[in-house]
Amino acid sequence: MTVLGQNLKVKYFIKGGDYKSICNGTFAQRKIYINKDNKVYSKISNSEIVFWNDASVQGDEILKAEINKNVIEILGHKCDGLILTCKSGSQKYYFNSNLSVNSKLFANHKFGNRFDYFLKSNALPLKCIIETAKFTLENTAIEVKSMMLDNKIFELPTGTKTE
Repeated sequence: MTVLGQNLKVKYFIKGGDYKSICNGTFAQRKIYINKDNKVYSKISNSEIVFWNDASVQGDEILKAEINKNVIEILGHKCDGLILTCKSGSQKYYFNSNLSVNSKLFANHKFGNRFDYFLKSNALPLKCIIETAKFTLENTAIEVKSMMLDNKIFELPTGTKTE
């Protein structure tokens, strides 16, 4: 089996209960979570249609969760680690509580175990490693900065077709 890796850069924006990621990849282009819709909208390069997932659907069962204190330093932040052992594999997240997130804003976001992660960490992840039988995904932050965001950044472009 050949595994292909791609160094991707992802810009991640979060404000209140909404988030957006923009990717420089040749396949995945962007992902937007609109809290009021409780949907994750994904745009891929080979389709004009934006696909959405119902964020109230978990899709994976967490069998065990454990937190380990001060396991790694990322961008000068001492990070705790959260390991979610799931039916599909494992999800490892590294976070610092100074980069806080109000987990209550994501109470209905079960998709990808997002609420479970935020409930246990109350923070943005600086690194995550997702391992399943089908793939391994690893992301590490290279910069974190606070900025003012216009709410329009979290809207789907006018005329977007969804499915």
